Amino acid sequence: MEGRVGPVYRRLADPATGGHSRFMPAYLIARVEVTDWTRYGEYMKATPAAIAAFGGKFIVRGSELITLEGEPETRRLVIIEFPSLEQAKAFYASPEYAKAKALRQGAAVGQFLVVEGA
Repeated sequence: MEGRVGPVYRRLADPATGGHSRFMPAYLIARVEVTDWTRYGEYMKATPAAIAAFGGKFIVRGSELITLEGEPETRRLVIIEFPSLEQAKAFYASPEYAKAKALRQGAAVGQFLVVEGA
């Protein structure tokens, strides 16, 4: 059993990546208050290609949102899965996404977070 557990652990806590995994997915979570749906629609058309270029895929994209506890959430919620934390950060800093992000300026106010999966 030890032979099988050891390599798996090394893949999940690789010191070469600062303790982050090269194999563990990461999730970009965006909470967005849309102020101009027409302009935001252009942003929504531009993001899929930039996301796909970094191995990302939409998990949640503005579906019905129900608050079960706490203050009601009224913002649009988007969750995007990337193969790794590094890919998620590279996407957000990329020239491809910068073009899409420019379309969002003045059309929405958002909070963007990225978290490594389990």
